[in-house]
Formats: sequence, structure tokens, C-alpha cells
Amino acid sequence: MAVATCWVLDHPAHLQILAGFIRGGSTSDILVVTERSEVRSLFESSEGILPRRQTIWVSRPVGTGRTLKAGGRLLAVRKQLKGSGIKRVVVIGAAIELWAARKAGVPERWYISDTEVNHTAHEIALKNATHLLLPQHWNDEIDGGLLSRFKGEVHRYDGLHPHIHLHPGLRPQQVSEPPRVMVRRLKGGGIHDEEEIIDFPDSVLDGLQVSFADEGEFEASWRLPSSLCAFDGVITQSVTLASEAAIQGVPTLLISKAERGFIDELQRMGLPIHIERGDSVEKSLAEWMTGIHLHDTVDSKEWPPIREQWVELFGEYVDI
Repeated sequence: MAVATCWVLDHPAHLQILAGFIRGGSTSDILVVTERSEVRSLFESSEGILPRRQTIWVSRPVGTGRTLKAGGRLLAVRKQLKGSGIKRVVVIGAAIELWAARKAGVPERWYISDTEVNHTAHEIALKNATHLLLPQHWNDEIDGGLLSRFKGEVHRYDGLHPHIHLHPGLRPQQVSEPPRVMVRRLKGGGIHDEEEIIDFPDSVLDGLQVSFADEGEFEASWRLPSSLCAFDGVITQSVTLASEAAIQGVPTLLISKAERGFIDELQRMGLPIHIERGDSVEKSLAEWMTGIHLHDTVDSKEWPPIREQWVELFGEYVDI
């Protein structure tokens, strides 16, 4: 019998990652969903993808009044969890629900992260999580001591989060003229954005056939990650989209100062990602343009067994 679980969906990628486990879960599960435009858009278009479950909408604790928003979120989730019969809470990055769950008496509290620099959430997790789930490529030199100080059970997995819900894709046999490119620019306002976002001029996109998926300006789609294979390349400020594209073999130009263990892992795996950290966008663009004409495919035999590893921890995964 599936364990009654509270699943926390704080980012569009979290819906993609956890949807199969929610489908395989219990009718007693609870979903905590963060009120942000792309999350709401994805959630509202989830007919046939996410089963109907009790849902709690919570504020995103960023910007002005973030402390009050965090406190309101904590109290709202704690109230719903207390006496609910929930035995486990699973969060990716967003740790407030771990705190709420501990206060509500939920025995299993799982903190999943692939973002070493999320130190604020790490500190909350250290005090409230019972289980920690990290990738093998986790860089503990930049994690603020999370791994070394955690006293609960530590679990590791192979690969990256998108390996759970994506599959090796087929790229176009020939590069279009002009090349078809997906571009994602971030608005900022997130906890890491101020130090990581690098603005780039519109002239970078000259001569390209561009489709935009800019933050807050497009309607999020469940098909977006898998549809990246239809493009000749991706230019993005988003590390999430960069990983989704690169693991499918799509030549990717990530323009960001972000430091993540999974970015290093993408390069170690030999996947087609070029990283520009603000020194020479034009030079990086030229090198990336050369790369889009290379048609190496991703071998399905090399697809990491992350889904199987998570199934052992969280139960059945039901694919669509």
C-alpha cells in the first residue's frame, strides 16, 4: 500500500519530476503547490497527468515581505498536515514544509536537492529533515556544510533530475536555415538570481529563428522539455532548461554565473553544453553555433537509472 505523502511542488520542474510518483501514490496524498505563474499554468493544464488530490496553494517567500510569506506558508501547511494521516513529506529544494511537517508530527521528512548553493533551505533542512537525497555528483565544497552536518539518513542517486521524466530524443537530421533555437530568459527575483543572471543583448539572436520561453511570459507546457529535441539548439539563462536540453543531446548555450554540481556533471558526461559566465558572450555564441552542426546522439544505454533508484525510495512510478 502506498504511503500517504505530502508532495511539495515549488517549481515547474518539480511537477515534471514528481508527477509519475504522484500518479503511483495514494489517494490520501496532499499536494502543496507554490503560487507562481508557471507553476499554476502547468498545474491547471494537468488533466490526465496529475490525479486529483487535496491541494494547498502557498505563497512564494521571495521579495518584499518574504519573512511574513514564509511564516504564513509554515502555519498553513502545518494546519493541514496535523491529524491528516500523512506519513511522509517530500520536498525538492523548498524546505519550509519540512519544518511544518516536523511540528505536525509527520515521521518521514525527505529533503531532495541538486542545488548546492541553496544554503537558506539547507539550514532549515538540517533542523527538520530525516532523510537527505543527493546526486552522486554533489559538490560539497559549495553546499555550506549540508552533507557534512546532516545527522539523518543520506541517500544518493545517479544522473540528473530530468533523467526521471525524459527519454533520449531524436534530433533533426539537418540544421535549419536559419537555425531554429529555443531561448529562455529569466526575469529574476529568485533567491539566487541576483548573483547568477547575466544579461545578453538581443543582437546575440540575430540570424536565428527564435522561439521564446521567457519566464513569466509564456504558458508553461508539460511538453516543453521533450519538445526541445525539435530545435537545433537552446540558449538559456535557466540551468534547469539547460540540463533538460543537454541530456537529450540538444546543443545548449547556458549564459549564467550559476555554480551547480550538475552543470559540471553535464560536461563530464560529454553532453553538448557550452557555459558562458559573462566574459565573452559573442565568442561563446560562435563556438556554440559550430556545435549545433554536430549530430551526436545520446545513447539510451547510458541513461542513468535514477528513476529506478527513486522508485525504491518512494514507491511506484506510473508513466503516461
